[in-house]
Amino acid sequence: MTFNDIFKSNFLDNITSVSIFDMLLALILAFGIGLFIFYVYKKTFSGVMYSSSFAVTLVAITMITTLVILAVTSNVVLSLGMVGALSIVRFRTAIKEPLDIAFLFWSIAVGIVLAAGMITLAVIGSIMIGVFLLVFVNRKHYANPYIIVLNCSDHESEVKAKEFLEKEVKRLVVKSKTARKGSIELNLEVRMKDDNTDFINTLSEMEGINNAVLVSYNGEYMG
Repeated sequence: MTFNDIFKSNFLDNITSVSIFDMLLALILAFGIGLFIFYVYKKTFSGVMYSSSFAVTLVAITMITTLVILAVTSNVVLSLGMVGALSIVRFRTAIKEPLDIAFLFWSIAVGIVLAAGMITLAVIGSIMIGVFLLVFVNRKHYANPYIIVLNCSDHESEVKAKEFLEKEVKRLVVKSKTARKGSIELNLEVRMKDDNTDFINTLSEMEGINNAVLVSYNGEYMG
């Protein structure tokens, strides 16, 4: 046994399994594309409350995934152990917005592809996904449903309000109606012709209309 054999270590041998240049290049690219994902998420967010911590997490997930896959691809034994370790991880944070799942998978996919050395695929794929999300998520749909909460004093004012709304909107559907003495409350689903909401002001000033409220509705919440 020589002096070198005494200090020989598999741990030290693994240090050179991935070059410093490859590490830096992969992590820098992961950081850059992660920032692009962060930007797209910020521009396309349409939920109730924007979470800056989740946006930063997208950048971190991209870099962490790249780091893990670099280690896995450099050592077969380590890859088997990594699969077993990650199989027991459980994430209990609730994902409230369906689109957030797409951003999570996007970050993970970019990290895997970059660590595999497919830089062109990661860059071009991310650009195409980002452009797709920016175009279609931010696109305004005037046909989206809105809810009008209408409070009328009598049946005559209710009829006049409906006739007025049928001229101002593309579609009008009564969702619910509550009648009390001296008061009638209607919940109406409407599809607007454009983004002009001035007709609500006119409606609220009509005789017999106590108040009129217009809220956007996407099937999950109103606000």
